[in-house]
Amino acid sequence: MPKNSTQKATSPAVTPTATIRTMIVCVPGDLPRESLTAHQLDRNFGVQGTLSPRFWASPALHLWQRSQMFGLRKGRPAYCAGGPARLLDLTGMRHAAGVGAGIRHQLFSRAVHGTRNANPWHVYEARHLADPQQYPWDTAVADFTHQPRVNAIRMHNAATYGAGQIRLSELEMYQAGCMAYQHHSALTALAGDALITAEGAKLAPASDAMADRVTYLEQANRLLAAIDPDQRLLAVAL
Repeated sequence: MPKNSTQKATSPAVTPTATIRTMIVCVPGDLPRESLTAHQLDRNFGVQGTLSPRFWASPALHLWQRSQMFGLRKGRPAYCAGGPARLLDLTGMRHAAGVGAGIRHQLFSRAVHGTRNANPWHVYEARHLADPQQYPWDTAVADFTHQPRVNAIRMHNAATYGAGQIRLSELEMYQAGCMAYQHHSALTALAGDALITAEGAKLAPASDAMADRVTYLEQANRLLAAIDPDQRLLAVAL
């Protein structure tokens, strides 16, 4: 290289890893029930978490079928951590999640009325990770939270409790429109944030960006739609 050559140093692009709160596990058929207790999850699946009452049990569940379920609770719907797919009300879960998302999007639309679209958090996080010295964490947080739309959501959440809150982590999905947000919520209700197949393969979004989340949901829900009715599903909170 000639001595008078100069090369501009640029920070490599950094993609923050996806946030994984709930993982769905397709349990191999030969794995005994005793191997599915919370303290065995790490040993059998490499997952450090606890069983999560996420699924709905079928309303037609017979008394003798209750032993096939994991963490079954009382109620209508009856929540459980999993069981054979044929004994889970996956259709009802998906429908309810979509309806709830539509109501939340109406709240979102009212809360942010008059504000412009905001950049989601992962944009600022990626910039920070690419150059922590020039763009510190505190600066990234400030730039994100100082956006008028983000402040409108935070103000709504400060005055609201429970299910009426708007998750800032879903900002990009909300901004995609009501129908897109409903589809996202319905598909996520079944697929969670990551999935382990019965063969041990792991599916997960590449990042928290909506495009990566959509790619994951396409893959995971295609797989779940084709599983055997006797395939056992398990929800794990990480």
